[in-house]
Amino acid sequence: MNSTLLVNIFRFILLLAVQIIIFNNMNFMGFLLPFPYILFIILYPVNGNKSGLLLASFLLGIVMDLFSNSGGTHTTACLVLAYFRPYIFKFSFGLSYEYQTIKIVDSLTPERFSFILLSVIIHHFTLFILEAFQFSFILDILIRTLLSTVFTIISCIIIIYLIKPNKR
Repeated sequence: MNSTLLVNIFRFILLLAVQIIIFNNMNFMGFLLPFPYILFIILYPVNGNKSGLLLASFLLGIVMDLFSNSGGTHTTACLVLAYFRPYIFKFSFGLSYEYQTIKIVDSLTPERFSFILLSVIIHHFTLFILEAFQFSFILDILIRTLLSTVFTIISCIIIIYLIKPNKR
């Protein structure tokens, strides 16, 4: 096994454990729900196996659904994010994505922030619209998406800076 695979397996297990143990127990005012476990999908290598990403996203979502008793909403949201990830990359990074010279863990630039923002919005909107599953709750869906996106992005940026390798 190569080191990239081991790093991805470790990241998968660590983010899932942190989400289940810590962040699933946080619920501020019923609207703020942090979901930093999607950082696994966001940080997956650009030149990584696309089928492996879809499979890992499916497993990530299934485990989240099992622990949060959500009936498949996390699985669907993770798969939607994994499917649209190349398009979000192309939108955010342009030519850099074509040459696959992107590292999300590096310092936060507007391109990286827009990639993280779009990824989190797509995941959360899919998750909350499937959770409510009624058009009459659109305002509630939008409020939950907006507030949870802000909280998730803050927690994701903190986690990225905690795991970022130091350059000396």
